[in-house]
Amino acid sequence: MRRVPLLSALVATMSLLVGCGLVSSSGTFHEASLPGGERPLAGADLTVTSKSFTEGVLLGKITATYLAAAGASVTDLTGAPGSASSRQAQLNGDADVLWEYTGTGWVNYHNETETIVDPQELWQRVHDVEKRDYDLEWLPPANFNDTYAFGASTPTAQRLGVRTLSDVAALPVAERTFCVDDEFFSRSDGFIPMLQKYGIPYNDPNGVPVDNVTRMDAGVVYTATAKGEPCHFGMVYTTDGRVKNLNLVVLDDDKKFFLPYSGTAVVRGPVLAAHPELRELLGTISELLTDDLMRELNGRVDIDGQDPADVAYDWLKSVNLID
Repeated sequence: MRRVPLLSALVATMSLLVGCGLVSSSGTFHEASLPGGERPLAGADLTVTSKSFTEGVLLGKITATYLAAAGASVTDLTGAPGSASSRQAQLNGDADVLWEYTGTGWVNYHNETETIVDPQELWQRVHDVEKRDYDLEWLPPANFNDTYAFGASTPTAQRLGVRTLSDVAALPVAERTFCVDDEFFSRSDGFIPMLQKYGIPYNDPNGVPVDNVTRMDAGVVYTATAKGEPCHFGMVYTTDGRVKNLNLVVLDDDKKFFLPYSGTAVVRGPVLAAHPELRELLGTISELLTDDLMRELNGRVDIDGQDPADVAYDWLKSVNLID
């Protein structure tokens, strides 16, 4: 394992970052090289940060490992607590590369309320406003979308014959039972507006009666959905490792209610101008990331207990991006 940064560098770096509260989860990643020994980023000094949840850390470790293999001197500050600290570090110029989500950029960072269902259009809108306001370059998005969805156990989905949320809306009222957490229940773009979109309004005897909805901790929603009790359908995140581990069926949002949350590598404008090779290198990663792959990688951490740095290294090696 490579520990980045070393003590003297860590002290200097943390003194710069104390204002935004950014700290590293572990500051470690594996040494590697590109196949053939190419070093397109030789001489580059880059700081990679990430959010603190599993997928964010994994994306940060993949990025740190790959860019270091390409010859960069990488400071690993993955696992910044919350969204604000990693975002603020990049705005301050204290971090160079961060994986973000288009929905987060649109709703949380720019307070937009318009629902743009086309992932490419949403990315373009976010890209343009971020470039204009902050000189942040949102590179073309990856092929995964970590958004809200509803899942069902495989036996439940097969018994009820459901593949889409419209199928759920067509079920008898007694079969429309849901598990959600409090945050999703209360969101302006969450549960109640979703039911309205699909024509089965909440607190309506012909829609979804109050007794058909169980509110619980987000983590418990997955196990309850897998058991089919007390609900047939539970709120999930599309790339969560538990979807695969519990053999849940993710129902298609066929009326396109949920905003896309496409994963996107974001680079500070001056850094990309100095090192244009980053566009191709990060694009190589983005093209390989899919919903199914992210479920698998997230599951290796959350379910199998593997270290994110190990998972990142093993995956990069398995797809021949590093030696």
